[in-house]
Amino acid sequence: MNIALILSYDGTAYHGWQVQKNGASIQQTLTEAVDKLLGCQTYVSGVGRTDAGVHARRYVANFKADCTIPLDRLPLALNAQLPDDIAVSAAVQVPEDFDARFSCTKKEYAYYVYPSRLPDPFLAGRAYRYTYPIDLARMQAGAQRFVGKQDFAAVRSVGTPVKSTVRTIFHCEVEACEAPGFTAQRDMEKEPLIRIRVCGDGFLYNMVRAISGTLLYVGSGKLSPDDVTAILRAGERAEAGPTLPAHGLYMNRLWYEDTPELAPYRLDA
Repeated sequence: MNIALILSYDGTAYHGWQVQKNGASIQQTLTEAVDKLLGCQTYVSGVGRTDAGVHARRYVANFKADCTIPLDRLPLALNAQLPDDIAVSAAVQVPEDFDARFSCTKKEYAYYVYPSRLPDPFLAGRAYRYTYPIDLARMQAGAQRFVGKQDFAAVRSVGTPVKSTVRTIFHCEVEACEAPGFTAQRDMEKEPLIRIRVCGDGFLYNMVRAISGTLLYVGSGKLSPDDVTAILRAGERAEAGPTLPAHGLYMNRLWYEDTPELAPYRLDA
């Protein structure tokens, strides 16, 4: 049986999704919980390699195993084996050829920024604090320069080798928002949070964090929207903005357009 798990996690205490030799990972922790519960050894495949400290509001993983536990009860059983910073919300039987990574057609990441001279203890580890004034309209104008199929070598860090640095970005949006994980709006005396949403068919190492750093430079006046176009054409990493810290980044939405079994779970909502 091929089982897809829908989960979310706080990545603060982990060295990313993928199993690591030097520290705990989401993949290892989830695999150990599945193996202990089902009494077997499995391989748990994930939709993407989130880096150390990156969070996921929505994440999909899958594994193949004989499972006698009803799937509607499997999340409760797994959560009893998992730490509180990882939560499985659903388990679904999917076709045998389904793979969480390769069956995903689009992904959206969200990066959260709060402009403030003072730290906010309720956002520590959840959003990046930026101490300079930000022009949201300039950021949105700059964000549109990232949309389309183009070479993104200028906004990636050296990491996993890739055959090509060309990717397609379907949308890149900058907007005021509420705090991640909170339902109440922040204190009205404070500046609203800023969310940068980037949706693509794939991403290079640290690409969204570098896009976010570049857009902060646009919003603060260090770069112009036209500079973004020139930077992408030049392909020089040093000309773009900084790679922002991992704790502001979330895997936010996922599209599985050819897997109707996952449609009821609103992964792309």
